Amino acid sequence: MNCRGCGTCLSLPLIDLGTAPPSNAYLRPEQLAMAEAWVPLKVAVCEQCWLVQTEDYTRADALFDADYAYFSSYSSSWLAHARDYVAQMVERFGLDAASRVVEIAANDGYLLQYVAERGIPCLGVEPTRSTAQAARDKGLQIREAFFGQQSAEALREEGWAADLMVANNVLAHVPDINDFLRGFSTLLKADGVATFEFPHLLRLIAEHQFDTLYHEHYSYLSLTAVDTLCRRNGLEIFDVSQLPTHGGSLRVFVQCAGGPQARHPSVADLLASEQRAGVSTPAFYRSLAPAAERIKQQLLGFLLQAKAEGKRVVGYGAAAKGNTLFNYAGVKPDLLAWVADANPHKQGKFLPGSRIPVVAPERLAAERPDYVLVLPWNLLAEVSEQQAHVREWGARFVIAVPQLTVL
Repeated sequence: MNCRGCGTCLSLPLIDLGTAPPSNAYLRPEQLAMAEAWVPLKVAVCEQCWLVQTEDYTRADALFDADYAYFSSYSSSWLAHARDYVAQMVERFGLDAASRVVEIAANDGYLLQYVAERGIPCLGVEPTRSTAQAARDKGLQIREAFFGQQSAEALREEGWAADLMVANNVLAHVPDINDFLRGFSTLLKADGVATFEFPHLLRLIAEHQFDTLYHEHYSYLSLTAVDTLCRRNGLEIFDVSQLPTHGGSLRVFVQCAGGPQARHPSVADLLASEQRAGVSTPAFYRSLAPAAERIKQQLLGFLLQAKAEGKRVVGYGAAAKGNTLFNYAGVKPDLLAWVADANPHKQGKFLPGSRIPVVAPERLAAERPDYVLVLPWNLLAEVSEQQAHVREWGARFVIAVPQLTVL
């Protein structure tokens, strides 16, 4: 396979997680009698531009289909993050009723609803029918399409040249990352700004976040790689912030090449920090595979011991990262009975691969399990606060990444 960014032949492996179905392909009850498509889950590193990427085995339109079940609005902390972002961007860039805001991967309108509240014209681009309809139900304008240079040209002709473009947790999800970025240089106004948020590769490696690797994530991004990608596609980074979201993310501010914004020292500082960490050396990438093996053994040891002791373990948060973890470790319903999730679009379905049932959170109080394994460990504080009542009967929260911890 050649690098998605620069075309160089890939020869440096990061990790081989065996085979798994797509992590967001939740099963309806009638699908339990059917075979699932299990495909290799391998990740490699480009030694030319240092873009980390999942090897090609699945098509984007098969991963992000009409039944796509990830809805952003079911996390209160993520909604607060979106609201704060809008307030910051309005103040920093002077957005008003004469501005145009376009969000790529608008999902269910979790962010654009706060733009619309301020009377700022906005448009969302979202390829998955389920979430696009949820955004429309909020009164938002949505184009149901995959974004790239061609769709950007069409939107510009419609009058949607943008003062601000937003792309949260989507840069990693696109198979043709160059075409995607050219779409931004096409649709941005000459003085327009785009922001990208994505999990930071350095945190992934340092904290052994191998469960964030799945087929829907085509790329895993350092600032080093994104800086190269942007320059290749007519964009330049002028600022960067480090965020706590999704286990440690970057918010990168870009403009068209030659734009009016001066480059902030934060960009050079973080690029230098990545070089000191070794992001441009093969040795940097060698720690993840053995860490994943250790985490798998810890999780299986905990689940087997709990079963031997007659303890009941359930999960909370039917997150894609949990599906990577379960399918790599071989966890099935005999070791973990069910997973509760607040998203009604997931309730009544089954996790891909493991086929563990997804239930409503009310099941926790009804069955009183001994342990609750929080799969979206990045939302541990939110989940432990929302479900604090489990402590009334002595239940304990557990996380598996970066190491098995019983809280």
